[in-house]
Amino acid sequence: MAWVEAKRLAEAFLDGFDGHYRLFREITSGARWRFEQGDWVAAQCAARERIGFYDQRVIETTAKLRRDFQLRSPEDQLWQRVKVEYARLLPQHHQPELAETFYNSVFCRLFDRRYYNNAYIFVWPMLSTEHLEAEVPIFRPYYPARDGFARVLWVLLEDLNFGLPFLYRRRDIRNLMRAIRERLPANRARQQNFQLLVLSEPFFRNKAAYVIGKVVNGAEQVPFVIPIMNHQDQRDAQGSPGDGNQSSGGLYVDGLLTGEDDISNIFSFSRAYFMVDTEVPAAVVDFLRPLMRYKGKAELYTAIGLQKFGKAEFYRDFLKHLRYSSDEFTVAPGIRGMVMCVFMLPSFPYVFKVIKDHFPPPKEMTREQVKQKYLMVKLHDRVGRMADSWEYSHVAFPRERFSDELITLLREECAGSIEQSGDQLIIKHLYIERRMSPLNIYLGSANDDEIVHAAAEYGDAIKQLAAANIFPGDFLFKNFGVTRHGRVVFYDYDEICYLTECRFRDIPPPPFPEMEFSEDVWYTAAPGDVFPEEFETFLLTEPRFRKAFRKLHREIFDPAWWRERQQAIQQGVVEDVFPYSPEKRFNQQPADRAG
Repeated sequence: MAWVEAKRLAEAFLDGFDGHYRLFREITSGARWRFEQGDWVAAQCAARERIGFYDQRVIETTAKLRRDFQLRSPEDQLWQRVKVEYARLLPQHHQPELAETFYNSVFCRLFDRRYYNNAYIFVWPMLSTEHLEAEVPIFRPYYPARDGFARVLWVLLEDLNFGLPFLYRRRDIRNLMRAIRERLPANRARQQNFQLLVLSEPFFRNKAAYVIGKVVNGAEQVPFVIPIMNHQDQRDAQGSPGDGNQSSGGLYVDGLLTGEDDISNIFSFSRAYFMVDTEVPAAVVDFLRPLMRYKGKAELYTAIGLQKFGKAEFYRDFLKHLRYSSDEFTVAPGIRGMVMCVFMLPSFPYVFKVIKDHFPPPKEMTREQVKQKYLMVKLHDRVGRMADSWEYSHVAFPRERFSDELITLLREECAGSIEQSGDQLIIKHLYIERRMSPLNIYLGSANDDEIVHAAAEYGDAIKQLAAANIFPGDFLFKNFGVTRHGRVVFYDYDEICYLTECRFRDIPPPPFPEMEFSEDVWYTAAPGDVFPEEFETFLLTEPRFRKAFRKLHREIFDPAWWRERQQAIQQGVVEDVFPYSPEKRFNQQPADRAG
C-alpha cells in the first residue's frame, strides 16, 4: 500500500508541474501574436504575469496535496519512495529537469529545511538532458554553398512564418549580404560541412523578434542574431524605413549581430527574459551553450524565462564550486550600504546580499519594502541597465569558510537573518547577483578614455531607465557597476521607484540674490520631489567625468526633460531601447516594397 500511495503522490506532483508548463507555453506562444500586432503594452504585461506563474502553481499544488492526501511526516520512509516513483515518471518526459525542480519547490514548501537533502529532493539531477530531443527538430539547416547566400536568406526569412510581410525583403537581404561580407572572414576556406543552423522559433522580447543561429564551418562555430522589428509604430532616431507614409504594419531586418560578445549582450543578466516557445528547453539551451562560453546553463535557462530552474542549477554550480575551492567568503569591496550587507567568494563571480536588521537614518523603510523593491525589478523590463538577482531562503554555507571580519559584520547587522547549525551557517534570506566592479572603484583607476566611456554609459543608463519608467532614487556611483563588457548597470534598489511617481521641479529663484551663494538652501522638498539641477553639484565631482558627462548628457540636469519622459510614459509610448549599438543597425532608408 505504501508504494501505491507513493505513486499517487508522485503523479499529483507531476500533474501540478504539467499544468504549470502548459500555461507557461500558452502565454509564451502568444508572444508571436503580440509582436505582429505591435501590442507592446500587452507584451510587457505578459512578461510580468509569466514570472509569477511558477510560484502560483507551486502554491496550488501544495494546497491540493494537503487537501487530497493525509500527509505523513518526512521521517516516514514514504517520502523517499515518493521521490523514487516521481523519478520513474520522468524518462519519457520532455522537461524532466524542470519537473525535478518543481518537485523540490513543492516539497520544500511542505516540510522543514532539515529534509532538504538528496534523499528527499533532487539536490542533484537524476536524469541527463544532454541528448533530449523534441518531436519536431528545434533548428533548421541551410546550405549557402549549394543554394547561394541570397537564396538561403530569402528562404530563412520565409521559414519564420510570420503573419506580417517583410516590407522590403530585397533590401533586407542586401543589408544582410553586405554585413556578412564585412563581419565574417572572407578568406576562410569553406569546409564540406559549411552551413547555417537556425533555431526554428524566434526569441521575442519587448519590441523585437530575434532569429538565433550559427555558421558552422569545419570545427568553427560563429554565432549570429538577426533582430526583426515591426514597422507598425516605428519612430526611431534613424528615421522610418518606409517612404514617409505610415504603414499598417510590416517587418524589417534591423541588423546582423555576430560573435560571442554581441550575443552575450543580447542574453545579458540585466535584460528581461525572452519569450520562446519550446517543448524541450534542454535542447534549446544545448544549442545556445557553445555560442556563449561564459554563460552557464543557469543563465541560459533564466534568459528564456525558466528562472526557477536557472536558480536551482546555479545552486548546484555553487555547491560544486565550494567543493573544489578553499578561499574564504569576505566582505565585498566598496562603500558599505545602509540596507544590505554584501559579501563574496573571490573565486566565484557573484555577490551575496543580506538585508540588515535595522537601517540607520535617513533610511525610512522596512525589510518587506526592500523585498518589494527587488520584486519590482524582477517583474520590470530591465532594459539592460538593472541586474537580475536570484532570491534564496535558508541557504547553508560552510561556517569555516567565512572570514572573521564577515562573521562579525553579519552578527552585528544581520543577526535576525542568520543561525548556526552544527558546522553550517544558515542564511534565512539573501539575494545573489553577478559581481561587477562598482563604478566609483572603476573610476578611481580609469584613464581618460575609460572616463569618457564610463560617463557615456552612466548617462545612457539613467536615460534608458527613465524610458522604462524607472527612477533609481540614488544616483551615487557606488550604486552602479561596470560589467566585463564595459556596460554600466544599476544594482542598488532600495530607493527605486517608478518615474511617474516623482515630481521633477525647477529650483525656484532665491528670495534674495545673496542667498544663491549661501550653504543653506532656500527651498523645501516634499516626499517625491526631485530637483535635477542639483545632480551636477552632488554627483559630478571628478573634473574629467564632469566634462565628459556635460558634453554627452546635459539634458539630464533639465527638469523639463524628465517631465517629457513622464508625459510619454503616461501616453502609453514604449520607447525603443536596443540591446546592441547603433553601429550594428542597418541604415533604414526608403526602398521598393518587396514582401
